[in-house]
Amino acid sequence: MTAESGAESGPESGAVSEAESGVPLIYIIAGEASGDALGAGLIRALRAETGGRIEVAGIGGDRMAAEGLQTLFPISEMAVMGIVEILPKAPKLLRRIGQTVADIQARRPAVVVTIDSKAFTMRVNKRLHALRTKTGEGPKLIHWVPPTVWAWRPGRAEVIARYLDHLLTLYPFEPPYFEAHGLPTTFVGHPAAVAPDGNGKRFKGRYGLPAGAPVLGLFPGSRPGEVKRLLPIFGDVVDRLAARYQGLRVVLPTVSGVAEAVREGTANWRAPVSIVTEHRHKADAFAACTVALAASGTVTLELSLAGVPTVVAYRVNALSAAIARRLVDPEAVVLTNKLMGKRVIPQFLQEDCTADRLTVAIERLFDDPRARAEQGAASEAIRRMLTVDGEDPSVRAAKAVLKVTREEADALVAD
Repeated sequence: MTAESGAESGPESGAVSEAESGVPLIYIIAGEASGDALGAGLIRALRAETGGRIEVAGIGGDRMAAEGLQTLFPISEMAVMGIVEILPKAPKLLRRIGQTVADIQARRPAVVVTIDSKAFTMRVNKRLHALRTKTGEGPKLIHWVPPTVWAWRPGRAEVIARYLDHLLTLYPFEPPYFEAHGLPTTFVGHPAAVAPDGNGKRFKGRYGLPAGAPVLGLFPGSRPGEVKRLLPIFGDVVDRLAARYQGLRVVLPTVSGVAEAVREGTANWRAPVSIVTEHRHKADAFAACTVALAASGTVTLELSLAGVPTVVAYRVNALSAAIARRLVDPEAVVLTNKLMGKRVIPQFLQEDCTADRLTVAIERLFDDPRARAEQGAASEAIRRMLTVDGEDPSVRAAKAVLKVTREEADALVAD
């Protein structure tokens, strides 16, 4: 069964519990591209740490499917961001939450690991915790990539501490927010900090880019709403840059869920666009970029770690933006800036996200070596911040998950 063919499978689809198989079952849920990448690394590390004596089930995307996960349904259904944007998808999300909880009950895993996608995963965790409280039975609940309480609504830390058993964080400044409310928390680091360097020359050869051409990397997001809002603006920027930089080439890594929309949206741009859908080419694509323009998100940190000078842009629904202005710290939107404690990467949010302003900022990075060097200097500093004793963050995460799994198994034996 492929990831897509499993879209409507449920608890009646032949699920085997840990007790029946004799091998620990870990249920992993990721709801978008960045979480899918974390989930895939976690699956690999779990198998390596246990010599393959582990079973996994859950919900994921292409990368988790490549590690053998048969997803319950496509993660594209959960790829939504914004306070207002989530409302039209609420009925389907609620149905999928119910389906997910039912599948977990049927499979009876030792541990459930949810990754990011708070609108979905936290509701699943709340239901599972309520069921466990009522029946006295149920899996341990671990979440990776907590809500950004350091950017907005810090009170959420106390709320999620009530129904999680353990938390894994990407950033070193996060644990104190949750440990203050009694939630065991482990800083595991960020996998992007140990990712191998890409080969820009190899990428240019594979995609037919001239060796000396200026290359603009574009990253309009992995969610359909992000692509819809940002791609037209990015296209306007490209047209303006193409008029100034002779031979400009555009490299646009994307994911399968929005690839067709990206192809349609870039068809008439004035510069040739190389659309990259294979993850194995992503690091090489980074290395080929002279400058990048990216939607706010995990990719901005990845670009910083890869040493690519970057400009960040973002827009959400106008009502979502009005609400967010009262709640969100704008200096925490771009992770590199948050980690460095200053605005290293230019950011243009909401009404500032215009083709005029973005073009000027990108031209500065193309033309000014000092501006590029300032961003480059942040790369190694951030890399040091995001690892612990040089250990792979996926391995640290797997060890933490297995520790909770063993604790759960010991408790069952004691009972």
